[in-house]
Amino acid sequence: MLAVRAGRLFDGVSEQPVEKPAVLIENGRIVAVQSGGELPAGVPVTDLGAVTLLPGLVDTHVHFVFDATADPVSGLATAGDEQVLSTMRANARLALASGVTTARDLGDRGYLSLRLRAELAADPAAGPMLLVAGPPITTGRGHCWFLGGGVEPGPDAVRAAVREHAEHGVDVIKVMGTGGELTEGSASHVSQFGAAEMRAAADEAHRCHLPVTVHAHGGAGIADAVAAGVDMIEHGTFMTAEGAEADPAVVRAIAAAGIPIGATVALKPVPGVSRPPRIEKMLPLLITVFLELRAAGVPLVCSSDAGIGPLKPADVLGYGPAMMVGLLGIPPVEALRSVTSVAARACGLGDRKGRVAAGYDADLLAVAGDPLTDPGALTAVAAVYRAGIRVR
Repeated sequence: MLAVRAGRLFDGVSEQPVEKPAVLIENGRIVAVQSGGELPAGVPVTDLGAVTLLPGLVDTHVHFVFDATADPVSGLATAGDEQVLSTMRANARLALASGVTTARDLGDRGYLSLRLRAELAADPAAGPMLLVAGPPITTGRGHCWFLGGGVEPGPDAVRAAVREHAEHGVDVIKVMGTGGELTEGSASHVSQFGAAEMRAAADEAHRCHLPVTVHAHGGAGIADAVAAGVDMIEHGTFMTAEGAEADPAVVRAIAAAGIPIGATVALKPVPGVSRPPRIEKMLPLLITVFLELRAAGVPLVCSSDAGIGPLKPADVLGYGPAMMVGLLGIPPVEALRSVTSVAARACGLGDRKGRVAAGYDADLLAVAGDPLTDPGALTAVAAVYRAGIRVR
């Protein structure tokens, strides 16, 4: 057993911090959390000083296969598997050092993330606990087709692709329901799969006891995903050809079903680099969409889409909550939940990740300052613990 002391604690849920906390850890799990008082005799104590302790961050949407350059697709096309794995390992280390102790990889090449998942399970200090989707299921030349998940049209082909992924041992099925900004010739607002194919993907995934999450920007693609009974929607921007406009009926359906939206808003500031002009132009409309989703009671998860460009390196998630507060005007505690307890529940890990409480994994982040008043403090990392092991 060991104990970690700090100045204050955000437990992943509560609005008020725990003052002068001590977290007791044994065999990689939290056995108790107390405020002040004496610790059991003989327990080694690490006092981190006047920092805020909080759960390790949960990034529900990463792509460790991408190198976060201005053109990650071209670099990937010429790289061999060992070179790609080297990039993935470096991204995993960078993410963990920033406080991301759990990550969900939603699109690799050739199921390489399964190899990385095994490595990180054997060596917690090498990166976050990893959930993996393998190559995303997309159409022949659809969004991210170059990762190897392209299928022929029709429900039967989609079902077969889901079964193949399940047989490889993935943790989640990722479907590209619409086009995306990263793929040349692809349009984000245009659906790639129809309603029948989306239902086939969700039904087959659930038959294989796997959750399914769908990349969907356009309103029709989002509506089809909701009607199919998917477990999560990535992006959920309701993009149109020229802007973004939420469909109130679809928003109500998302809220009624309790489907979380992965809002991939996290950006790491880089001098001289800005959002793509098209996204910058429609940003006010996108903000309105997310405000409407939140007002309807849709769970918003702050995630990163890490890897797809210079503003999204593997250590970007910690910048997301401050953006949620600044863009959407939500309280800091809600933004912190969106990268801890809410994100963990969205991944199906709400009983062991995203909280500092007895029985949960001892994944901890310590930061200078108080993120409950200034979420920007999340990037001032003082210490990181993964499964009870201090890795930074």
